[in-house]
Amino acid sequence: MEISKSDTAIVFIDPQNDVLSEDGVNWDVVGASVTENRTVENMERIFEAAKSGDYEVFISPHYFYPTDNGWRMNGPLETSELETHTFARTGQLDLTGFHNSGADWLDRFKPYIEDGKTVVASPHKVFGPETNDLVLQLRKRGIQKIILGGMLANMCVESHLRHLIEEGFEVTVVRDATAGPRHPDWGDGYQAAIINYRFFAHELLSTDEVLDRMR
Repeated sequence: MEISKSDTAIVFIDPQNDVLSEDGVNWDVVGASVTENRTVENMERIFEAAKSGDYEVFISPHYFYPTDNGWRMNGPLETSELETHTFARTGQLDLTGFHNSGADWLDRFKPYIEDGKTVVASPHKVFGPETNDLVLQLRKRGIQKIILGGMLANMCVESHLRHLIEEGFEVTVVRDATAGPRHPDWGDGYQAAIINYRFFAHELLSTDEVLDRMR
């Protein structure tokens, strides 16, 4: 996949405290993978390169509002997220308690996300971008190719990958700018994702390889 700032964007999924901070409610299941991959450091390197190179950057966040507790059917991960108040906010129009909460951006990412140029899409409500405006935002800016990373590898990132491919985008996944959960019964989510990335993504690259292509 040829990378050019004229038609290629960075898309990061869920760069939020609950899945990337040691204080996040999911650190026990994702922390080892985040640490081994240097996920936070690699995401920041891509943020820096994107901003210095004038690449468009898009964020697809994950938020749960109190009304989402009224859902009557959930899969195992959705159930867990609601029980642990992962990505919880007080309301769609209310930022009370948002600052430095589990739903907030990781502090070291805030200068990149809150610079007035990064496009923050509306929240995806389960795993993929079918429920938010990410695709619209990409199309409106003439984006055809995507460098994809963020959290969680086998859930939201993989779901975004699959849908974006169905929408006609070329997608490179950055294998060390993501991470996945390890569960004693469900297995290693990161390894499962890497296998599927090899089948679906147009390319699966390291952060170093992506940065070389972005120059």
